[in-house]
Amino acid sequence: MERIVEIERFDNEVNYEVSLRPSTWDEYIGQEKIKKNLKVFIEASRRRQEALDHILFFGPPGLGKTTLANIIASQMGANIKTTAAPMIEKAGDLAALLTNIEEGDILFIDEIHRMSPAIEEILYPAMEDFRLDIIIGSGPAAQTVKIDLPRFTLIGATTRAGMLSSPLRERFGMHFRMQFYSPEELATIIQQASHKLEKQADTSAAKEISGRSRGTPRIALRLLKRVRDFAEVMDEERISLQRAKFGLDELGVNDIGFDEQDILLLELLISARGKPMGLSTIGAALSEDEGTIEDVLEPYLIANGYIERTARGRIATAKTYELFRLTPLDKENQGGLFE
Repeated sequence: MERIVEIERFDNEVNYEVSLRPSTWDEYIGQEKIKKNLKVFIEASRRRQEALDHILFFGPPGLGKTTLANIIASQMGANIKTTAAPMIEKAGDLAALLTNIEEGDILFIDEIHRMSPAIEEILYPAMEDFRLDIIIGSGPAAQTVKIDLPRFTLIGATTRAGMLSSPLRERFGMHFRMQFYSPEELATIIQQASHKLEKQADTSAAKEISGRSRGTPRIALRLLKRVRDFAEVMDEERISLQRAKFGLDELGVNDIGFDEQDILLLELLISARGKPMGLSTIGAALSEDEGTIEDVLEPYLIANGYIERTARGRIATAKTYELFRLTPLDKENQGGLFE
């Protein structure tokens, strides 16, 4: 099901979103601690005239991992090659990437948790010893060909850090957890983007959009573009607070950024009357893929205290009961929740 607060990219929006990406540290809003540390590590590497150590970014999707990789490449004066782990299906795919990089280049691999174990085995010596070991042939006739590689930086991005194997995770010299953005940071991002889109958003409109963006810049930009469409059709020169509220309401995104799928999930957990509900049960009830629930629906709800994940399953918290004007002990009234 397509959601306006969906975080994964849609193909027809990739090029448009790239044009809104910040390209310098000054333009990049948020993640201040990560930026501060990266500036130090980049400056140290440049003084030593060495490639940066390998970097791992992890956290919910849409928080700027790809953007950071591009800024790092720019600051290092390096070329960047971008791919996604599912696209590296065999050893030859990885070999082609690694043998075409130059000294100091950056290889960015998105969704690195989806890399197959066989490909990981080839990546280990490449990351550690800058050497590519390729086995040619099979059985008694098999031979190992060793190819020296230039020193490069691998930047991996993942939304599921727990799915990374320990050997791969330990080969990254720097680990950075991406955090959700504050409404103030998102409002600044929205106003910057609205200027690039040549449809300036009023400060109050930017704040309204940011409050419904689930702490995620990618969602904020998507909502901004849709609200801009409403303003465009109404022949308005700017995006006003009134138009922002109207557009967001029409899109089905409520005051705290929840859409229909979020509400259905929370209602489902409340209906369990305090009993943990397994992921497969939730997926079946919502007709939704389990991976989508874990990667898209849950992170924001868990981070903001609406859902608790236990060993036995998911449960609604007291904050969720308050949202629906119930109390955790108000079992008798839950039957009317769906009426």
